[in-house]
Amino acid sequence: MRILIGKDYEEISKKAALMVAAQVMLKPNSVLGLATGSTPLGLYRELIAMYQRGELDFSAVRTINLDEYYPLAPDDPQSYHYFMNDHLFKQINVKPENIHLPKGNADAVKAECDAYETMISQVGGIDLQVLGIGVNGHIGFNEPHPFLHAQTHLVDLTAETIQVNSRFFASAEEVPRQAVTMGMGTILKARRILLIASGRSKAEAIKKTVNGLVTTECPSSFLQTHPAVTLVLDQEAAALL
Repeated sequence: MRILIGKDYEEISKKAALMVAAQVMLKPNSVLGLATGSTPLGLYRELIAMYQRGELDFSAVRTINLDEYYPLAPDDPQSYHYFMNDHLFKQINVKPENIHLPKGNADAVKAECDAYETMISQVGGIDLQVLGIGVNGHIGFNEPHPFLHAQTHLVDLTAETIQVNSRFFASAEEVPRQAVTMGMGTILKARRILLIASGRSKAEAIKKTVNGLVTTECPSSFLQTHPAVTLVLDQEAAALL
């Protein structure tokens, strides 16, 4: 596990963007695993700027997102489909047919999850998976639990995650109680993993991720078992290392 520490959010966003850019430059048809939430916004802004300067070409890139709220439709302003289009996809030259997210309002959720796994296999797997981390150590929406699913599945969100995510909604009551998410096994199959964390609230989770026991009660701790993980942290997130 490689750890890079920057002084603040802006610096780590630039470091993370350089890693993603290198992946795309070295393999123009890369499969990028992407995340939502506030953490990767700086990364996406940097990638957009690189594209606008003519430094990056996303025309052959395929993207696969970690998760989606259930049962939100893709055109719901609170959906991750909407988020990704707004903050990245419509501002770069990625082809619409190369963009993949779970369908949050699928009629048959199990079939949608199985189809998502099949799609990931058909594109050859994920070259670089971008992750954020929850204050409770969740990655994607794999919440602390006695058992973790290996593959894409429907998950109940914890009260803690609902409360944290309520900042994106008018109130906590509006936050969906479930989500479709890649499982831990699927995430760990990525050839390389890049986890970004910022702020003092993430410090305890980062400590457990790096130095704690590998346990389902801290899903991010399973990153210790992966051969090619890079953590890009600001000073506050790294404070307990």
